[in-house]
Amino acid sequence: MLEALTGTGLAASSGLNAYIPLLTMGLLARYTDLIELPSGWSWLSNGWVLTILALLLAVEFFADKIPMVDSVNDVVQTVVRPTAGGLAFSAGSSAETVTVSDPGQFFSSNQWVPVLVGVLIALGIHGLKATARPVINAGTAGFGAPVASTAEDATSVFMSVIAIVLPFLVLFFLVAMVLAFVWLVRRRRERKRERQAARAAGFRV
Repeated sequence: MLEALTGTGLAASSGLNAYIPLLTMGLLARYTDLIELPSGWSWLSNGWVLTILALLLAVEFFADKIPMVDSVNDVVQTVVRPTAGGLAFSAGSSAETVTVSDPGQFFSSNQWVPVLVGVLIALGIHGLKATARPVINAGTAGFGAPVASTAEDATSVFMSVIAIVLPFLVLFFLVAMVLAFVWLVRRRRERKRERQAARAAGFRV
């Protein structure tokens, strides 16, 4: 149960930012005793891998805070984030699906299940993020993009750490994220109705 929650939290974190959970796992595995990666995933704690992840995170960090560019970035990340989610779920849950040396053997057994679960979780969270961002941009004339992006990055970092240290709290994070998305959608509908009502009133005058 705890392993599944850890994997779920890391995969969900990947849906917000593909590189934060992978970088978090690598750094914690390299410099602390909080997580011990399965043998086949030890490359995540390699110095070169951590450097590459940090550089990719830097690009993502700035691109996601610029209105319009963030939407283009979300399109690109539609492939990257679910892929990272699959990797994060597999490594984080300590599944035996650690090294795919024989693709035929990999898909002829249940070893692919954790990867698929992680992909689906990350894809779902990514979909919520990509849907909510245009709503935020439209409602704030673009000024909300850096604020929302910073909040998402902070959530991704916090969730990644919590998934490893206190995995039970992952459920609360997921519920909160869904509720926030529902609120945004309702708020957008309310504003749309208000604009339509204002236009109708203007036509009557």
